[in-house]
Amino acid sequence: MTDTVSRRSALRLLGGAIAVATAATSGLTPPAHALDRPDRGAGPRVEGLIAKLTLDEKISLLHGATDPASLGQAGYVPGVERLGIPPLRLADGPAGVRVTQHATALPAPVLLASAFDPDLARRYGRVIGHEGRALGQDVLLSPMVNLIRTPYAGRNFETFSEDPLLSADLVAAEIEGIQGEGLVATVKHYAMNNQEKDRMSIDVRVDEQTLHESELRGFEAAVGVGAGAVMGAYNKVNGTYACENKALLTDVLRDRWGFDGWVMTDWYAAHSTKKALAAGLDMEMPNGSYFGAALKKAVENRSVPEHQVDRSVRRILSVMDRFGLLDGSAPPRPARDAKAGAAVALEVAKAGATLLRNTHRTLPLTDGSVAVIGPTGSLPFVSGGGSAHVVPDHAGSPLDAIKARAREVTYALGEDLYGKAIPASALSPALDTEGHKVAAGAEWTYDGTLTLSDADEWTFVIHYTGTPPSRPKVLLDGEDLFPVQPGWGEYFAGGLVSAAPDGLLVRRKTVQLAAGAHTVKITAKGGDTGQTFRLRRVTGATRAADVAAAVKAAKAARHVVLFAYEDATEGQDRTTIALPGHQERLIEAVAAANPRTTVVLNTSSSTSMPWLERTGAVLQMYYPGQEGAAATAAVLFGDTDPGGRLTQSFPVDDDHHPVAGDPRRYPGVDGTEEYSEGIHVGYRWYDAEGVRPLFPFGHGLSYTSFVYDEPAAHWNRRGLAVSFGVRNTGRREGIAVPQVYVGKSPDLRLDQAVRVLGGYRRLALRPGERKRITVTIAARTLSSWNPKTHDWVLGTGRRTVWIGASSGDLRLRTTAEVTK
Repeated sequence: MTDTVSRRSALRLLGGAIAVATAATSGLTPPAHALDRPDRGAGPRVEGLIAKLTLDEKISLLHGATDPASLGQAGYVPGVERLGIPPLRLADGPAGVRVTQHATALPAPVLLASAFDPDLARRYGRVIGHEGRALGQDVLLSPMVNLIRTPYAGRNFETFSEDPLLSADLVAAEIEGIQGEGLVATVKHYAMNNQEKDRMSIDVRVDEQTLHESELRGFEAAVGVGAGAVMGAYNKVNGTYACENKALLTDVLRDRWGFDGWVMTDWYAAHSTKKALAAGLDMEMPNGSYFGAALKKAVENRSVPEHQVDRSVRRILSVMDRFGLLDGSAPPRPARDAKAGAAVALEVAKAGATLLRNTHRTLPLTDGSVAVIGPTGSLPFVSGGGSAHVVPDHAGSPLDAIKARAREVTYALGEDLYGKAIPASALSPALDTEGHKVAAGAEWTYDGTLTLSDADEWTFVIHYTGTPPSRPKVLLDGEDLFPVQPGWGEYFAGGLVSAAPDGLLVRRKTVQLAAGAHTVKITAKGGDTGQTFRLRRVTGATRAADVAAAVKAAKAARHVVLFAYEDATEGQDRTTIALPGHQERLIEAVAAANPRTTVVLNTSSSTSMPWLERTGAVLQMYYPGQEGAAATAAVLFGDTDPGGRLTQSFPVDDDHHPVAGDPRRYPGVDGTEEYSEGIHVGYRWYDAEGVRPLFPFGHGLSYTSFVYDEPAAHWNRRGLAVSFGVRNTGRREGIAVPQVYVGKSPDLRLDQAVRVLGGYRRLALRPGERKRITVTIAARTLSSWNPKTHDWVLGTGRRTVWIGASSGDLRLRTTAEVTK
């Protein structure tokens, strides 16, 4: 047996032992001393390499650098060629591998999570793992497992859920899939990175019980299945930056959970050299501001002991060895299988499709004409912006997919994303603002007047080529309409609205204009390669015409499918859960014209719906990936049952959710944010406060109906076994997702939720079919974290168990005695 094989086997066994320990009879994590593993030796190959490495070579492995042969990935760590240590290429990839080449654009993780299916998450991970290796990558900077705490967080679509158990199940399964294909997975962002606003500096204040019972459970599950790497978050946790937080990086991650991999920073998230290395950080990305020359100097002046450098090198090389990267035993890089990736993308999008409302049998669509309305009805909305963006092989249009199914289909824009040409007559001197081209090295200017006969709201829309600094400057009454955003602002601008269908970049500015004359000055520079730009507008008048056309189409059709959007991105939070632009008015007008209106939501997270009661149906599709059009059509026409369930509560409005009305909870005050809701995250808060959400956690309708019966529960050494029957009482096959919730322990004097998700099962049932299933609530779920003993304590006593279709639709109830 080779050293690589034996070490990889040993590491798998160790990961399994950790997983078993955390799910053992008591469900309690072993005390810290039981897993305390100080800097210890690795296998002989790794130890031999460390002995041969120079200090400069060691340090080169601890920070990112410029890739001399970049594939468009996010990061690169050079190897040491003389010793056979290969470089590492690290790619973003929450929904597919983000490089310059084509890759499968999978549905957003939140849509995957909506299927409540860990096996599907595992296959989702296998697609990314396979393609990552095929596309020349070694490390995937994913998955993300931060909880959905606020509906405003810009990356809610990149993660799974507000529930710790569901998040833990899915992240573990996805990592198994990724790493089973030979790609190192990086679980992120450790920890408490639950918002984008002020993410670089916000200090999250959270108590010990809340930390362990909510956010950390997913990370612990990732460690339990052997995740190779962990990415530290930007934010502070209890006063210390996450990337230099010893309590997180060493005390919990390594000593308690037994993590054997390496910890890297998020990009530019390092803040120190000595403190970070001592705390447990191993790698700075994407450069070496703190772990480059500064680290070498610190070692040479003995302010940092070299054994700490060796420790980090050992962690990195041990993972590389485990994956066969040091001895060449890693399997050859495979060819991409685009067909197989597309099949999984389609399956996930259909499985996660969540039907929120369906009155008067609006869906599935039957014979008759269909009016498709909305910009994302004709344009594929594949993914959100930032790290999640993938270059897909293809992406179909929902309009085309619907046309392939219905005999008579019309289309109306309804909401204009990209603007219409400014009439030449409105400008003096006259100017055609469509398709200006400026040659390389040249400069073009315009100095004129825009005259309005009436006051109106104008949204100016510029389409342009090149990078943000080369964007044409447009001054309106002396104000720069499109200034270059500071920092990374220009690069986090959304996955849909930031580019026109022909590929030109897009920026917008909305202003209220008075009647009369307004000065306009435009300067466009050709730069090195030339510049093409258009200047367009959306006004109250053009908007009214678009809505009128949509209403006309709705009145003439039997069915209406209205696609509504919200474009989220890394780097910024939403400011409201309402749909952006004037979409609410559009929906109200169209639904008034035709009550058989189905609204398809391509949104990142929860959405308020003041128009809900006027519609016939609402289908939540999030960001459905490259196969989203086909999946949406399959659900609309009833080819497949909408099998998704909400993994987050949908609030009624901006005033009724866990962080509403308290800026200390979100977005923070004076740089500090308090998780004062404690363990009551998501649906737990709604239950505790008696607030009714618009749609509860776990909600999702089927095209058939189900009944649950004969509940029973008993305690055994594996946990609390809950058995019950599920019957399909309808006329067609459908998907049921029964959920089991458990109430408080009468014996614990700790804060407890009214009820928590204890387990679930995804079932496909034929008409009339009944299955009796058993869902086991693990001892960990029945336990609470005791901040006095710094450990888990089992919640004994008689526990109430509920079985239902959502956290708000609990249909059966029973009890069982839990004992130690």
